[in-house]
Amino acid sequence: MAKISSVCVFCGSSNRVAPKYLKCAAEFGSLCANAGIKIIFGGGRIGLMGALADGALNQGGEVTGVIPHFLDKVEIAHRTTTEIIITNDMHERKAKMAERADAFVVLPGSVGTLEEAFEVMSWTQLRQINKPIVIANIFNYWQPVIDLLDHMVEENFLSPEHRGLVTLVNSTSDIMPTLGIDINFQKNLANRDI
Repeated sequence: MAKISSVCVFCGSSNRVAPKYLKCAAEFGSLCANAGIKIIFGGGRIGLMGALADGALNQGGEVTGVIPHFLDKVEIAHRTTTEIIITNDMHERKAKMAERADAFVVLPGSVGTLEEAFEVMSWTQLRQINKPIVIANIFNYWQPVIDLLDHMVEENFLSPEHRGLVTLVNSTSDIMPTLGIDINFQKNLANRDI
């Protein structure tokens, strides 16, 4: 597996969700910052997006938000990120996010999150990209989607090989090891005098 220095995180933008989801997003942002991993995300200030970005920024992490101009007001762009990129549309947003990331992480979200996840799965299946995809099945949130993928395999619409392109974890703390990121090594490297 290639060295991972940045992750694209797909996640929801609603503040109406249970606090446990917001907490997990913030924890993952903090984990990324402490490991020296840059976050690329949808650029929103609310919901899991905002919690993720704040979790990383509070630990001195590097965060790039990518948001189309028409969502700038709906999702309320997170203006204190390291970098904010305003795109013309959703297609440009997803392309920029994918090009800047070494891996993809899917946290809980709605249809937009699901669409982004399936698109990168499709790109990987078609060999347009070759980057790891991790679905964080926190509190079994994505279980119906996982069951659907397994059903696709059972019905021979999806090969077991292509089903294997997605790795499942059950907690935010499992994401980094799954991506081959040694958190302790990264921390030690960052603290070392050169």
